[in-house]
Amino acid sequence: MENTFDRVKNYNVSVREADGKVIFLRKLKEGGSEHSFGIHVAKLAGMPTQVVDRANEILHRLEEQHKDTDVTTEKIKKATEPKLPAGTQLSIFQLDDPTLSQVRDEILTIDIDNLTPLEALNKLHEVKKILLGRS
Repeated sequence: MENTFDRVKNYNVSVREADGKVIFLRKLKEGGSEHSFGIHVAKLAGMPTQVVDRANEILHRLEEQHKDTDVTTEKIKKATEPKLPAGTQLSIFQLDDPTLSQVRDEILTIDIDNLTPLEALNKLHEVKKILLGRS
């Protein structure tokens, strides 16, 4: 985009990689990044370990498959582009999950303006029981 638009500049956050870990140095520098750190950011954001591990497996498999091939950005875009109607927003949550629906309904019925601290703790306990599958 930097080459297409005059006012767009490309920057990245400096990183240091050590012992398989990525350390974000909180310093912007001009230019692009050598690697994508999306999986590392997801881990820092608290994504479940099994999701992060699975993403790493897929990444390593894709890197092996394309190690010696000329993979252009356009080929990657076509191969990974979801076949969804325009404007569709994907979610990391399974929206038709009955447990999620039950938690949502429980939260929506709370009158937070008239809730005592003890009632709030009890509601939180109820939501936790729903998530753990105990009624």
